[in-house]
Amino acid sequence: MATTPILTIENLSVGFQSGTEIEQVTYGVSLDIRRGETLALVGESGSGKSVTANAILRLLPKSSARYLAGHVRYDGTDMMTCSEREMRRMRGDRIGMIFQEPMMSLNPLHKIGRQLCETLAIHRGTRPKEAENRALSWLKKVGIRNPEKRLTAYPHELSGGERQRVMIAMALINEPELLIADEPTTALDVSVQAQILDLLKDLQQELGMAMLFITHDLSIVRRIADRVAVMKLGQLVETDTREVIFNSPSDPYTIQLINSDPSGSPVPVDVNAQPLFDINDLRVWFPITGGILKRVKDHIKAVTDVSFILRQGHSVGLVGESGSGKSTTGMAILKLLNSEGSIHFDGVDISGLNRKQMLPYRSKLQVVFQDPFAALNPRMSVAQIIGEGLKIHKSLTPDEEDKVICDAMREVELDPETRHRYPNEFSGGQRQRIAIARALVLKPEFILLDEPTSSLDRTVQFQVLTLLKSLQQKHGLSYLFISHDLNVVKSLCHYTLVLKEGKVVEQGSTEQIFNEPQQDYTRQLVNLSAV
Repeated sequence: MATTPILTIENLSVGFQSGTEIEQVTYGVSLDIRRGETLALVGESGSGKSVTANAILRLLPKSSARYLAGHVRYDGTDMMTCSEREMRRMRGDRIGMIFQEPMMSLNPLHKIGRQLCETLAIHRGTRPKEAENRALSWLKKVGIRNPEKRLTAYPHELSGGERQRVMIAMALINEPELLIADEPTTALDVSVQAQILDLLKDLQQELGMAMLFITHDLSIVRRIADRVAVMKLGQLVETDTREVIFNSPSDPYTIQLINSDPSGSPVPVDVNAQPLFDINDLRVWFPITGGILKRVKDHIKAVTDVSFILRQGHSVGLVGESGSGKSTTGMAILKLLNSEGSIHFDGVDISGLNRKQMLPYRSKLQVVFQDPFAALNPRMSVAQIIGEGLKIHKSLTPDEEDKVICDAMREVELDPETRHRYPNEFSGGQRQRIAIARALVLKPEFILLDEPTSSLDRTVQFQVLTLLKSLQQKHGLSYLFISHDLNVVKSLCHYTLVLKEGKVVEQGSTEQIFNEPQQDYTRQLVNLSAV
């Protein structure tokens, strides 16, 4: 590996101006990246990772971003002083960038092939036919199935993993010397994540490029990084080799991050507890119709013949890749999707109940979704959000309602004095606590947890998992926990089902699933989670 840095950041301080005030967000950041190496930039949300990365290419909003001090030098060029024309030549040509959310980065109105060819035309002046051949070649290189067909597809017609692969192809099609990857695998399943990481390493070796990899997931850092830089509140607190960072970290914050990986065991339970849910041969098939008479020609078999028991006070985990039927199973159990098969709740078969007949059960069955910001109404205060269910299911005076809301907020470790604020005034972890309080306020027996920690930093994720365990132990709650993070499932769940293409390939105690998996697919998931 070359010792001369291709990128050097010296004492970079960045702020954002609002009116006459400037809020500083990074403070004297200094780091360098050598040719051919991978530097991982890690830290919690708000630590300044993405601001630092975007400052390299001057991608921060021109109207508000202020570069207060410092220099960014790329192969001898001062990026802070070079012209906009020179910057355009750098972006996408010598320096590629993969953003966190491909749907926000790909143009929804243009086909994939056009978007790939566009970057070749801009930076290389490549003729259309040659550009199309090169785009096809790169789609094959990043492992896109049926690449000829995908060239004419729109972004919404691709899966999350496929869109991320397209973003990688777009970033690398001009064979840059440096790749900046900003949380490129956050929302991906563990198997797709592993494929993307292996792909990036292979392409890095092939092209000899340097890589700045931004993430809050330390398991990825262990897998991909040569060196690690740790950021907290806009400052670098520690930079060293991967081995030193993980084996003998010096800063307390780094130690905290490393110790925040999901660990521990599920709460103690009565193995002979009565079944709360008894699911038999659950099936959710969506009809495909065609012709003038709209006759059913086939079905999308989302879930087929799923059976399991969830006992009172226990947690059952549903794991598998995207599209495996996890969320569909959860929605069907809550009677939010039409399904076949039997669903017994507390000894009562609810599978045939209509909407009105289900109403008495709704307060006992609650749900917490993956994205707390999308799940909370931004126009409602926290008190209104938490208390919404009380107005439907309870008859309380305003004072009684306010007391119940405050009690629920205390239970999830939120200050009741903040109940009149709005969701945008809270952090991601706090918003998820609001969502949990909303579920908890009706004193349910069961909560469906659909990827409730996947969008959170490791330290916040650890806090939310600890909270969920304490609430389960205190109230005897039963959880159905949907996740693609097997380490989280291992920490929380007593029993686990592994789904693939809508069918259960294996189920058993979580301990057995992790220690003695019987199926190849389960072994693959477990091995990937242990990396």
